[in-house]
Amino acid sequence: METMTATIERNTTARTIAPVAGTETTRQRAARYVWAGTRLALGWIFVWAFLDKLFGLGHETAAKNAWINGGSPTKGFLAFGAKGPFQGLYQDIAGAAWADWLFMIGLAGIGVALLLGIGMRIAAVAGGLLMVLMWTAVLPPENNPFMDDHLIYAAVLAGLALVGAGNTLGLGRIWATLPLVRRFGWLR
Repeated sequence: METMTATIERNTTARTIAPVAGTETTRQRAARYVWAGTRLALGWIFVWAFLDKLFGLGHETAAKNAWINGGSPTKGFLAFGAKGPFQGLYQDIAGAAWADWLFMIGLAGIGVALLLGIGMRIAAVAGGLLMVLMWTAVLPPENNPFMDDHLIYAAVLAGLALVGAGNTLGLGRIWATLPLVRRFGWLR
């Protein structure tokens, strides 16, 4: 009896994590699409922030402050918006060329990876780190003693990578078959 129960549990767990073709439940399929939609939405948030800061599309960044017009994507917020225990650190790096480049490369890379569904592990780690750094720039958060949307985004990024959200409505499955990605699993 114990062997039969263990076999059923193993098979159920295997199907829950990676359903065999044709055995996926409606709930599992719906969950895959919810995670994929969340991935695409979060990817757009990163890409939009990149485009707005690069071209000054007028949403958060005026055209005169666009990066292509000589503006700094980090200076305004870090110099005038940072507060809390790390305020001095962030004000010191505000507008530094290396900080601008790292920030913009991060926004673009994370956003494109999420939109395409590739490199989800790297996107989750890099995006999570970026979100935690942005969270530390405004401690304590305005509406809560410690929790804000940056920490929620970091958790969602981890969830996206853990469930393989790039495989649905994305290129994750194709990406995983590339020889380099097969050799270095952290690129998944």
